[in-house]
Amino acid sequence: MNTFTLRDLRERTEELVRDAEAGQLSVVTKHGRPVFVAVPFDKTLVQSGVGLSLAIKLFKDDVLSVGKAAKLADCSIARFTEELSKQDIPVVQYSADELERELKAIG
Repeated sequence: MNTFTLRDLRERTEELVRDAEAGQLSVVTKHGRPVFVAVPFDKTLVQSGVGLSLAIKLFKDDVLSVGKAAKLADCSIARFTEELSKQDIPVVQYSADELERELKAIG
């Protein structure tokens, strides 16, 4: 496992990525204290549910579409939407204005 400082991230990003691709964990520190861990995104990580959790978070934050989030989670769109439903996360997220326009168009 390698340790990188925040400054290192600017200068050694490629090394951090190569390490992850090689399956190595890396710790990133700020003022000598760990801030986060860079973990290789591999099958083991996906099978442990981290990929699904990340996909749900990114979908909920409107960073990924449902299709892209399902792909990140390595599951079908149907399964991904089931997972969203279990967590009471709406698959379709309308703003108040969008919802009003849709309702007017329907009826």
